[in-house]
Amino acid sequence: MRGRILTALLAALLLAACGGGGDGSGSPSPSPSASPTVDLSARPSSPAVLSLASPTQNQVVHGTTVHVVVSLQNATVVQATTTQINPTEGHVHLYLDNQLIYMAYQLQQDVPVHPGVYTLRAEFVASDHFPFNPRVFSSSVVFTVQ
Repeated sequence: MRGRILTALLAALLLAACGGGGDGSGSPSPSPSASPTVDLSARPSSPAVLSLASPTQNQVVHGTTVHVVVSLQNATVVQATTTQINPTEGHVHLYLDNQLIYMAYQLQQDVPVHPGVYTLRAEFVASDHFPFNPRVFSSSVVFTVQ
């Protein structure tokens, strides 16, 4: 019982950290901390293959947003959050400089940025927002905003 309560609390915390900004603009809110630690040994695996199509490695981006396009094979993105895990259904989380910045219910979106050099990667997670085992990450892409 204690484990279920802890899991529910961690899931609520993760969902709050993943949500968009509370200012009504729809802009992502940086997460102040990393995702809660999860016992991956109890998590299912997924056949998903995830990659970043845009931005590309060493791309120079001009402006205040970067258009992120994720390619997902062998799985689909779903909007429903549930504890009924299906290895081929889930969500995409984006990490900018190793900070969870956005939870996407789609495979492309614009992310606000400022001038600088960034590292971006994506993760396909289960419908409960926790990772699969093994984790399904894209390769990291480094890009510059001018």
